[in-house]
Amino acid sequence: MKSIKTYCTSVLILTSILVSASLYSQKSLKIEVNNPSKFERQEVVAVKVKSIVKFLKGKKEADIRVVSQKLKTALPIQWLDLDLDGHADELLFYVKIPSSSSEQFTLEANSNIPQAVNLIETYSRFVPERTDDYAWENDKVAFRTYGPDAQKRAEEHRPNGTLTSGIDLWLKRTDKLIINKWYKGYETNPMFYHTDRGEGYDPYHVGASRGTGGSGIWEKDSLLVSKNFVTYKTITTGPLRTIFELTYNPYSSYGVKETKRISLDVGSNFSKFEINYASTTAVPNYTIGITLHENKGQTEVFKEQGIFIHNETIDGVYLGEGLVFSSKDIQDVIVNKSKVKEQSNLLVITKPTGKITYFAGFAWGKGGQATTAEEWLQIVKNQSEIVAKPLTVKVLNVK
Repeated sequence: MKSIKTYCTSVLILTSILVSASLYSQKSLKIEVNNPSKFERQEVVAVKVKSIVKFLKGKKEADIRVVSQKLKTALPIQWLDLDLDGHADELLFYVKIPSSSSEQFTLEANSNIPQAVNLIETYSRFVPERTDDYAWENDKVAFRTYGPDAQKRAEEHRPNGTLTSGIDLWLKRTDKLIINKWYKGYETNPMFYHTDRGEGYDPYHVGASRGTGGSGIWEKDSLLVSKNFVTYKTITTGPLRTIFELTYNPYSSYGVKETKRISLDVGSNFSKFEINYASTTAVPNYTIGITLHENKGQTEVFKEQGIFIHNETIDGVYLGEGLVFSSKDIQDVIVNKSKVKEQSNLLVITKPTGKITYFAGFAWGKGGQATTAEEWLQIVKNQSEIVAKPLTVKVLNVK
């Protein structure tokens, strides 16, 4: 009897070893991506490394390819180390999935397959050459916000001062990266990026407003806001996604302290904001805004869908800005047309849960994505569905 038990145990151990060896020797895994929407989805999707960790064991990240079974070619990929511990947490790749359908891809451990080169990219960085901006962009849009030196200069009434935690928009009409080029031009000509040389320009005024996606606390018909960011941390910048974090000093009598993790994917008009905030006393709400500039534009509010839009023209050309939320986060919406300079904002007032996620973006008429309010509304509605119904990613043949 004892020998039978020993034999069975040995068989189980041997089987386990063989299964593990088989898994580690796997050269490919099948991955299925499903699109639940009635429109084509072109997006970045993520595979959690923990779901493929056994397949990856003994293999080099540099040898991994994601191959489209439809196109029979490798796709652009990006490894993400979200906690900066030196180990990848996610594998990103870019897909184009027709409406209401699925497509399959294979994860290949084969360095002989030519790695795809992405001709369009994402990018972000701290910009010390113009005091201390933080700027980010992809092939469609560009944004920036402002740091402590810009705040200090403003408070001391020195050149290049900017006192705001609002989000600035750079209007671009090229799919090439422009941040470095425009700031390089600024070094010899401070008005360089305020002139359109065929790639776009910066005519968008933020001031003390929220720009597109800035935050605050709404209290007694006033918006309480932080000053400029005080620290930054670049998490990643790559072909498919850029991620960074900004922190802010406490503000208001509530002692509100914010940490913003902001990301931007290639091909998207929207930055994703994931904000954690804490306070010394309970806050009545957490509010996100879009500047109304001189109150000459039009707002569109779809509270139940979590969609908020501002349509305007700048230098005679259409500009649409938008916010997209999960509708369960919304408490109220106010179109605040103020007589005070830079205080007119479309304000989305949300429940004070300590954390909020939303998407803020835009389309410029010369950028090629939307030239009318109707076209922009469709893009924003699509983004709302993208948030509500993510593409599903399944690893199929893990042995």
